[in-house]
Amino acid sequence: MRGHTWLGAALVLGAQLRALWLAAAVEVHTAKEVVAVNGTNQRLKCTFSSSSPVSPHLTVIWNFQPEDLSAQEPVFFYLKEPYKVPSGRFKERVTWDGNIERNDVSIIIWNLQPSDNGTFTCQVKNLPDVYGTIGEVRLRVVQKVHFSEIHFLAVAIGSASVLMIIVVTAVIICRQRRRKARDKRMEVAEAEL
Repeated sequence: MRGHTWLGAALVLGAQLRALWLAAAVEVHTAKEVVAVNGTNQRLKCTFSSSSPVSPHLTVIWNFQPEDLSAQEPVFFYLKEPYKVPSGRFKERVTWDGNIERNDVSIIIWNLQPSDNGTFTCQVKNLPDVYGTIGEVRLRVVQKVHFSEIHFLAVAIGSASVLMIIVVTAVIICRQRRRKARDKRMEVAEAEL
């Protein structure tokens, strides 16, 4: 009977420790999907929250998983200061754009290419919170921006306004010509009398 008591106590203690571990985990927040135009620069936003104060040993790891599911590639690393990757597709194309004091660990990718389509992961470890969620951002690089309904509406209103101005201008010009022609006929009729 005594063995069952210890086993029960160990299970309860294990459940409580797991709950504490989950409460102490780092939570990472990202935009789930970003669409950017080929050749432009794009900020990949990543923020975090932690139950612990920001540690001087906070680490940030950005990785990239191409759409073709080939090997994952390193993108960026932060430990006390930003470190660029020494080689690979993102060499000289990534800039730190975060602010650790504001729990922001964002980066900017320069000169986007269609080969950059894929999923970027943002992982934050803030000692003692080393476990937690990994943020993911799916990046889609497109050739040109597609018009949204608001853009279409703005173009339609602008075109209708220009067309209205042209019609009003044409009506005013026609009335002035008719008035001049009528005045001229009256002058000729008066001159004949």
